[in-house]
Amino acid sequence: MTVTRSLRRAGKASAGALAGALACALVAAGVADGAALTAPGPWSTARIAPMLLVAAVAVLVLATVARRLRFEPPSARAQRASFWLLVAADLVDIEVSLALVAGTSTAIAVSGGLDSPLHPLMYAVVAFAATLLSRPGAIAAVGGALIVEAALITRAAPTWQDALVPATTHAAFLIGAASAHALMLRGLIARHRRRRAIRLDREVAAQRESARDYRLIASALGPSSRAPRDRDDEERLLAAGGVQIIADQVAWVLATLKRSLDARTVALAWLDDDGERLKLKEIVSDRDDVVEQPRLATSGVLAAVVRDRAPLILAATKPGQLPYYLGGGDGAAFTGVPVLEGPHLRGVLCADRARPFDERERDLLADAVGQLVRTVQAERVFRAVERAKYEHERFFQAAAMLGSALTPEQVMEIAFDAAAAIVGFDVAAISLYDKDKGRHRVAAVRATPGGEKLLDVERLANLEFADNAGLTAMVVKNRHYLPAGGEVREVTAPVYTKAVKLDDVKSLLILPLVSADEAIGTFLLAARAEKRFGKDVREMLGVIATQVAVSLQNGLLYKRMETMATTDGLTGLTNHRTFQDRFADLLERARRHGLKAAVLLCDVDHFKKVNDNYGHPVGDEVLRRVARVLMDVARKIDITARYGGEEFVVVLENTGLDQARQVGERIRQEVARIVVETEKGPLKVTQSIGVACFPDDAGDRAQLIERADHALYHAKHSGRNQVVTYPEFTAARAKKAG
Repeated sequence: MTVTRSLRRAGKASAGALAGALACALVAAGVADGAALTAPGPWSTARIAPMLLVAAVAVLVLATVARRLRFEPPSARAQRASFWLLVAADLVDIEVSLALVAGTSTAIAVSGGLDSPLHPLMYAVVAFAATLLSRPGAIAAVGGALIVEAALITRAAPTWQDALVPATTHAAFLIGAASAHALMLRGLIARHRRRRAIRLDREVAAQRESARDYRLIASALGPSSRAPRDRDDEERLLAAGGVQIIADQVAWVLATLKRSLDARTVALAWLDDDGERLKLKEIVSDRDDVVEQPRLATSGVLAAVVRDRAPLILAATKPGQLPYYLGGGDGAAFTGVPVLEGPHLRGVLCADRARPFDERERDLLADAVGQLVRTVQAERVFRAVERAKYEHERFFQAAAMLGSALTPEQVMEIAFDAAAAIVGFDVAAISLYDKDKGRHRVAAVRATPGGEKLLDVERLANLEFADNAGLTAMVVKNRHYLPAGGEVREVTAPVYTKAVKLDDVKSLLILPLVSADEAIGTFLLAARAEKRFGKDVREMLGVIATQVAVSLQNGLLYKRMETMATTDGLTGLTNHRTFQDRFADLLERARRHGLKAAVLLCDVDHFKKVNDNYGHPVGDEVLRRVARVLMDVARKIDITARYGGEEFVVVLENTGLDQARQVGERIRQEVARIVVETEKGPLKVTQSIGVACFPDDAGDRAQLIERADHALYHAKHSGRNQVVTYPEFTAARAKKAG
């Protein structure tokens, strides 16, 4: 049965090549006689034979080209199982070569023989074969052309001596045409193919090496020793390494079993995900009739092992019972054992041979099953350990990054980076909750390229809203993430407010930021992809969110301490020490760029009487109201500070004397409008202001302050509630002296 099948497969694979060789032989024998074909007179056998040959060759050429266009190389498993499938591609190229040689020779023969104008087509055929077909196809084309050409020349010459020179010349031209194309075009193509193959081999080797390195070296080296990878890359490398290890182990076990059992075939069949159908996972066989498709028939002895979940030994099988053979196999002895992992059936490990199996050999198969199951389980454990290690590395990196942040702004930016290292997202946002006011505010937003319109990012920036029925408010109240499954289809409530739409969002996760058992805000992640925030990802992000909350609290505390260190507690203006540092920097910048700067020294008129008559609390309120005027009038680039007591100072950057005087006048007018309600009735105050300009009035900080103070002194002793510049002070002093 096997010999018959092998002969049938050999005949099917080589039939085309044999037909091409026969056609070339008939042309060489002179059947395609052009003179007989075109001779006048009645039809005869000598005339019909060439016509039939021409028609047959034309059909052969068309059929061969069509077959070559439809040809698909057999699978690697099929090529390993059968010699004829291994050489099938070469046989197809030989078939094409011989068919083209036969067709071209026929055309030459019927159109004049050696004197035919179509003779150069033969050089084109051998050049085509040498360039584009495999080496066996090229050799067949050149060999067939040489034989046909020699036969045509020999028949046309009176003696073989007369045919020797033209035959040698034609042979030289044919070989030269093939060699030229083989050396040039074929060589060029081969070089490109080699380069591509080398690149492909390098990429495959790099991937395998990366997977191997990940498995063998990652445990010994820290994350800083490897190139940074996201979670998808880590999962891909883990899967690649695991599949490679399992495949190598399975192949080794099956090969060892085949030698130990002296079997002709050992196969591992695996159940599909639905548990209903078997597929051929790996096979080691001496037979050439192994099925090419991995999916196996549901009938036969394998189905019996699956159904009974018990080992099976058969002294002989019936035809059709071995589904991994074409036609179902013959009456071979068979043994198979189920591949069980606990209570779960995974597949069947089986073997067949000519003589029956005994129970000891069946038990050997069962031991091999145990080895295979342990290999799979070990890979699962390894992947779980590596996944946990990856998560711990990301936790450590995120904690280190968050621990280095000082300000809330830094914490929020690093929080986005830490989340991105764990899972891909399109939009992320952090909102803060003010418990005293009962209001939420979106403090930071990050959108990846293309994600700007996913969650209406422009509307999110600095969005502020009160407690409502939205997801964010619910997360803060319950201190638990929403939605439960991370999917938008579960959401009916708004995220922040109804104005914020979830356009194209498929995955959503809002985590609470909990510090000291109190929710201080939320961490939102949104993505277009589905099922992005699974259980493992949620757990990792939950840890990150907790760390973010602690870091945010620390950042807010740091900011509060920094404010206390640089700000006057009563007025909220810059304190005296910080003012001196910022003033020095401003003057240095003005000196470096050739700019001007102005100092306004301000003093509340009769402030001692305010404290004496109305009390210090009213005096403090007056100072706060005056400070608010200074902050409202000054620009953000200017410096406003409490200089001491009831004295304030404003430094205007890149401002001349005239502009400074106008600003001082505006401040004076706004202060004069202040009305403080007291128990003794409304209180109004005024302010005197002295102005000095850099570099016209002074070139250093101390002298500039001193001269602004001279102008202020003149303002207070010449009527108060006025603005006086240092040039005005010097002019008044000169006038008084004169």
